[in-house]
This record gives sequence, structure tokens and C-alpha cells, in this order.
Amino acid sequence: MRKITEQNLYTVLLALVILTLVVAANAYAEGPEWPELLGAQYTLIAQHLFPFHAAYSGDKSLTNVGDTEETQTFGIYTGMKVWDHLQAYFDVEMFKGEGISNSTGLGGLTNGDEIRAGSFNLGTGPYISRAYFRYQWPLGEEMVEVPRGMDQLPGLEPTTRIEVKVGRFAANDDFDRNRYANSTRTQFENWSLWNNTAWDFAADTRGYTEGIMAGYVSPRWALRLGVFQMPTVANGPDLDSLIDSRGENIELTLQPNNCATVIRILAYRNVANMGIYNDAIALGRAQGTVPNISADDQPGRVKYGLGLNVEQPLADGGETGLFARLGWNDGATETFAFTEVDRTVTFGAQLAGNHWGRDEDRLGVGFVVNGLSPEHRNYLAAGGSGFDLGDGALNYGYEKIVEVYYRIRVDKYVQISPDVQYIENPGYNRDRGPATVVGVRLHLEY
Repeated sequence: MRKITEQNLYTVLLALVILTLVVAANAYAEGPEWPELLGAQYTLIAQHLFPFHAAYSGDKSLTNVGDTEETQTFGIYTGMKVWDHLQAYFDVEMFKGEGISNSTGLGGLTNGDEIRAGSFNLGTGPYISRAYFRYQWPLGEEMVEVPRGMDQLPGLEPTTRIEVKVGRFAANDDFDRNRYANSTRTQFENWSLWNNTAWDFAADTRGYTEGIMAGYVSPRWALRLGVFQMPTVANGPDLDSLIDSRGENIELTLQPNNCATVIRILAYRNVANMGIYNDAIALGRAQGTVPNISADDQPGRVKYGLGLNVEQPLADGGETGLFARLGWNDGATETFAFTEVDRTVTFGAQLAGNHWGRDEDRLGVGFVVNGLSPEHRNYLAAGGSGFDLGDGALNYGYEKIVEVYYRIRVDKYVQISPDVQYIENPGYNRDRGPATVVGVRLHLEY
């Protein structure tokens, strides 16, 4: 029997507490509302990497001999109204498969559904992805109708409110959202196009964390604050306590005009058991060894960064529009939770299919330029490795990516999306690439 870790036990206890409170609340509420099935999904992403030129390769290089892999994710999403303004959500997911090149060798990894398990035995069984409460405190009488969705109960919600979430969920459920570049299961598959990859957001290996989000939301602007648990080790499956380490986030959302332009400004600060690139390089030189960033880990280290996120609807009820993101972090401390990117610029467009007689289809085109801090690139050039990168040497250049997908809506429940990604300087290395990845995605949802 697989050993039950302290973190697994904590998650189970959290779920039991939520269930107990929900049952107790319903026992005393007038006309109790029972849990609802809000949605279910299955996503298959199959990708093929063509062979490409590489002057050399390391343990964490994108494999240059070619690779074909697929991932599968399954999810069931439930929620219920506990009492007025208080909701509870509980989701279960399952993952199978592997990303190309074992999910290494790129800052902008090609499949957003892949999980970098590394040496951790995560298993392939079901796991709790979300278990949280959401409270909305109305600040006015104006209400808006919201449809049923995954992690969204249908009904009326106040347009101006204080909102609080507490429990287990993903930090990017509430931060760095974008209408045109937000979901790897229905939009872009590359990591740099569904999130700001310079935002090293708090998460375990599967992408989830535990903590609290509080925000003020109004039709013209919103301000959200979030504090979340960081992993105990880089890309690790277990979360540290908020006292010892945490990811602190603040995001201002502006919708300043009637053109539906949305601007999001994000700042974050991580405190965790991290290493410092320059210290790892110095230690390696002193010992005559390859630098090892994890060997320099110490508690209380700080990483911080900024992000800008813009969406601009153009036509077709907003289904045709533009998007862009800018991201920067200090790059002095090791990448700890997301992916090895310190600077990023992304932009692109979504085009609705009604222009060629396919009303429900969507065409997406995205462009990415990723970069590293001087400290990070010097560490890799000295032969160091992170959990994504490590060619053994580095002839530095910006990692440039172009992705094109076409989402075909077969019917109400089925989507099929062919996808192509072209990558220059994979892993920021001019001595490797360019690389091309083609794929197809099957997405079923209810």
C-alpha cells in the first residue's frame, strides 16, 4: 500500500471538513440545495516532435532524435450552495501519459496538460484537485446571471462584491486569466500561451496549492490578493506551511471603457527553500564540480516578479480578439514551481469561424519570446541543471515559439484541434534546434 504522506492526509481532512460543514448547513437551511454536477471533461493530447540538429545534449535537453507521446486527463467538477452567498466546490481529476522528452528541455513546454513527475511517484489514480469554499459579500443590488460551468454554480451574482476563496485550488484559477489564452484544453497548448511563464506561481507538481484569495470585484475594476502554499522542494508534490514559505500575489484588473478592453497588472513575491544561482556557481567553482542549485537551497529566500496581461475583443461578440502578456522576475533565485522562464513576451489572436461558415470553430495564432536572467543563463552555461533545463552548456539565445491551432466543434460535447508549434533555440540554446511539434487534441466536455 502506498504510504500516506502528511500532505495527503491534510487534503483528505480538508475534504472531510468541507463535507461535514456542508451537511450541517443543509440540515438547518430552508430548502437545502444539494451538490450539483457542474461538469465533466476528458482531454487527449497527442504530440510528435520531429528530429532536429543538436551540437550536444544533456540530461535535461529536449531530445533531438524525435519523440511521440500523449497525455490524458479526466475530471469531474461539483459544487453546491451552502447558504446565501456561500458556495462549496469539490473536483476530482486523473492524469495518465507523459509529455514529449519527459517534459524537459524547454521554457515554454508544448503540452499544458503534462505533469513533470520527475523522480516523484505520483501514481495514475484519481486525486483531489480542488476542495474550497467561495463566499461573496454583495456591495450593491445589481446582479448578473452566470451560467453553469466547471467550478461555477449557475444563478445570480452581485456585480460589485467582496469575494473570498479558501481551501485547495489553483492560483491561476483567479490570477492571470485571459479570454483568448487561458486553457490548454480548448485554446493554446504551449505553457507560455495559457499563462505568464515568468510568474513562478505557487503550486505542487500537479499545479494545485492551498491557501486563500480575497478580492474586491466591480464592473470597471477589481483587486485580488492571494497567499498560497509553496512546495517543499522545487517542482515537488508536497506543500510547505504558510509560516515557512508562501506565494504572495496581488493583481489589479481594469476594464476602463466600453470596448471591453481588459488590463491585468500582477505582482508576486515567493518565500521558499530556494537556491541562488550565483551562490551555486561559486560553490561549484570552489569545489571543482558542476553547480547544483538545489544543493544551495535555504529557507527564507525570496523571488519576486511582475506581469502585464491584456485582452482586446474586436468583433463577433468578443469571440474574435487580440491578447498579449509581458512577464519579468528577478531571476536570481531558482525557478521553484512553474517553469524556467525569467522574461517573457507573448501576443496573438483568436478568430471566430463564422467568417468561413463554421460559427463554433476557432483559429488561434500565438507568438512567444522567452528569456533568462544573466544569473540563470550563467548557471546553465556552467553545466548546471534545473527541473526543466540542462544541456550541459549554453550558447544563449531567446527561446522563440510560434503556435497555431484550429479548434473544430464537432457537436455540443466534442472538440478536435490540430496544433503546430515551431521553436527556435529550444532551452535558450543557439546550438540546438529549431524544433517542430505537431499534435492533435480531443476534448470532450459536459
